[in-house]
Amino acid sequence: MSNNKLTVKERKNMFRRWIFSAGLGYNYESQQAPSVAFSMRKALRKIYSNDDEYIDAMDNHYKYFNVTPQMGNVILGATLAMEEKDGIEAKDAVQSLKTSLMGPLSGVGDSVFWILIPTIMGSIAGYMALQKNAVGAVLWMLMYIAFYWLKMWLFNLGYESGTKLITTLGEKINVFTDAISIMGLMVVGSLVPAVVKVYTPLRFATGKVSLSLQKGIFDKIMPGLLPVCLALLVYWLLGKKSWTPTRIILLIILICLIGAATGILGIAA
Repeated sequence: MSNNKLTVKERKNMFRRWIFSAGLGYNYESQQAPSVAFSMRKALRKIYSNDDEYIDAMDNHYKYFNVTPQMGNVILGATLAMEEKDGIEAKDAVQSLKTSLMGPLSGVGDSVFWILIPTIMGSIAGYMALQKNAVGAVLWMLMYIAFYWLKMWLFNLGYESGTKLITTLGEKINVFTDAISIMGLMVVGSLVPAVVKVYTPLRFATGKVSLSLQKGIFDKIMPGLLPVCLALLVYWLLGKKSWTPTRIILLIILICLIGAATGILGIAA
């Protein structure tokens, strides 16, 4: 058992080494293992004064490891607590913890940090930019500043929970993921009619009676019907193997050119 307790400063040093090196040293054999070893090097040297134990611990962290960098803070915090408490005797348990958590936490981390949050904040920031509001850009920068403190909180959560992390975190993460998924769908869905502009100036006339196709029919069925239909078309095409984002963009440009030339599409007054 190790009696060399780490100070708060030393734990923060390990945390910072991980967040700035998580993607460095990536390879197809051990993936993020070099970054893990680099992050934990100083902390392990403090825990293990015996050279042989230090080498064994470092070698243990050079084994395959791959996780969403943000969620890696939780795992590294937990493994650090185990090493600090049980020393080299925890070597197998540490590896088991990393192996069992990196898959589930990556599934959550990829969804939350790479898709949901950027989509929500990007949609809000993009809409504000369209309104010539600089606050959108500031919000985007503040999001990444907030990420730093969130990562630190996750690291401390892992450190304080240790092995209890497996049983206490699972259900809470699922609830959080479901909640943020629902919020993301609501935000993106509400921005579709505000950001996507599709308008048709076509009118039907019978004698002295004239009916606008846009205001008289489409808007009566559902305001923003055409933008929603276009968004659904793009979403459907993205699910097709033969349709890439570039092809879809070119298709939209072609539709706009043909629609404008024929008078089917226009700009709302």
